[in-house]
Amino acid sequence: MKKVAVIMGSDSDLPTVEKAIETLDELQIPREVHVYSAHRTYEQVSEFTRGARDNGFGVIIAAAGKAAHLAGAVAAQTTLPVIGIPVSSKTLDGIDALLSTVQMPSGIPVATVAIDGAANAALLAAEILAVEDADLAQKLESARSEAAKKVLEKNESVQLRFNTRSSAQ
Repeated sequence: MKKVAVIMGSDSDLPTVEKAIETLDELQIPREVHVYSAHRTYEQVSEFTRGARDNGFGVIIAAAGKAAHLAGAVAAQTTLPVIGIPVSSKTLDGIDALLSTVQMPSGIPVATVAIDGAANAALLAAEILAVEDADLAQKLESARSEAAKKVLEKNESVQLRFNTRSSAQ
């Protein structure tokens, strides 16, 4: 199975990014995690990104806040799928990062998840890898079935609590 690279622009992004790491681990997807800044360590970003395919990666997740150029800087140097996670900040609540991540020029795509949407980034990476991996596709199907089951259980609980009362009145 191909690996997923999880890159964050700063270790302050780790509390958000951990949800992606946990999700990849739950799905037993091999991954590597790095801190590389698009601005401060651009040479390391370039070296890592340009060698990613040869080093067994199938998808790169890039998380950054504020100016959030990391996903774009990565996508400009590879044809591997890149998923951007805009990370919220105190100043603009992540809107700045969202716009920086999603507004890529034609020809350099970055798939972008919600602000702080690390779990969805990992799931999207898994879906991309599952195109060629039937076992992973089955794990994803099972996870979705389990999530649906939990929602239906909550629905039943809410119905019992509220619909029984209104019927009795």
